Amino acid sequence: MPNAGVWAASESFGVTTSLADRFSGHMGRLLGPEFPTTIGLAVSGGADSMAMLVLAHEWARIYGVGLRVVTVDHGLRPEAAAEAAMVAAESAALGHSHDTLHWHWDKQGNLQDSARQARLDMIGAWRGDVAHVLFAHTQNDQGETLLMRLARGSGVEGLSAMTETRRVAGGWQLIRPLLTETRAELRHHVDVLQVPYVDDPSNEDDSYERVRTRKAVASLGLDLAALADTATRMGRAKVALAARAAEVAARCVSEDLWEGKPTGDLLFERDVFADVERDTQLRLLAAALQWVASADYRPRAKALEGLLERILGGAGGTLHGAQVSVTPTTFRVAREFAAVCKHSVTLEGVTVWDRRWRISSTKYDGLTIRALGPDGWQQLPERPAGYPPHDAAIVRPALFDADRLVAFDMITKEPRFSANLAPRAASFVASLLSR
Repeated sequence: MPNAGVWAASESFGVTTSLADRFSGHMGRLLGPEFPTTIGLAVSGGADSMAMLVLAHEWARIYGVGLRVVTVDHGLRPEAAAEAAMVAAESAALGHSHDTLHWHWDKQGNLQDSARQARLDMIGAWRGDVAHVLFAHTQNDQGETLLMRLARGSGVEGLSAMTETRRVAGGWQLIRPLLTETRAELRHHVDVLQVPYVDDPSNEDDSYERVRTRKAVASLGLDLAALADTATRMGRAKVALAARAAEVAARCVSEDLWEGKPTGDLLFERDVFADVERDTQLRLLAAALQWVASADYRPRAKALEGLLERILGGAGGTLHGAQVSVTPTTFRVAREFAAVCKHSVTLEGVTVWDRRWRISSTKYDGLTIRALGPDGWQQLPERPAGYPPHDAAIVRPALFDADRLVAFDMITKEPRFSANLAPRAASFVASLLSR
């Protein structure tokens, strides 16, 4: 029996179950009945994630599943290295491999948003062939997130619950098996088992929105379970609205092609789009921006509404790493040049660029992949009829030797160089139903 002596109070139809039993039930529902050979665990060293580590250890031991543990050191606090070492030591004591990933903030953009995205990107690269990674989000996180989004003026999309499973760009699944558990229950679990954990001092720093929200919940005596239930109900409304958006998208949105190959852009029929209700317009536009930019999160509601107004008025704009250009009959959603202009990588076999392009070569290893840009556009030998417009072309990957354009897949017919969009799990229309 997994930790049969460690109980956390939980009533369901008069039956009290242990935290370990509930965790096992969640894992069976989320990953069963045929469990993967190996799963990953993102463990920071806090009480929530350390509880997840020991719960997953007991569960995996019974069901014969291998565990790989990872900690991301964001380099923001000097104590972080020691905390990662603590997680490594505890993982080793339990018989599981552990890796520490290091990140350095470039001071660009919002710190928390950048750290969150970097964590997903780094874990996505670390996981190898592991398709499922567990994160220790709790009922408290669910309720706090609802209040934070409510304060920002979010609609149904933003107020809906964090899902227990979420597909992340790159083809892996983020699993949250503790969303119905409270921080108090998890802390009690590790205290009873005498499992080490750390209290991050930033959890008391009022400069962080989540910390302020957490303290407000405590001071006002808000019911976390009720907040989480509200988020769940909003999630059900989101499903219904997503079905409507998918129906409209099937009539007015297409994935742009050139010579039979996807360009990565989306094309909207303006008249059909303009004739549907506002919420569906916003939902489709937000999904299109996410799709093109490979973004994990929706843009902020106010900025999204501003862009929609400009599109309906016949103008374009940029948002969320994407740009929208409008013609009399259509509008195109493409990648924004400013979002990719500084991103360059060295070509080595099959190389990923901008999270969505896979570039391969048998000849040009060691040269640089970056966006075509205005300078590359000027070097193109020809621009065939039907070729995407300038702004949509300059954001695609090209191969350079210093400043000289060597190859560009859409124009230069070089058989030893190709750039292709990474396969999507679903079409844009189908993806609306899984967001």
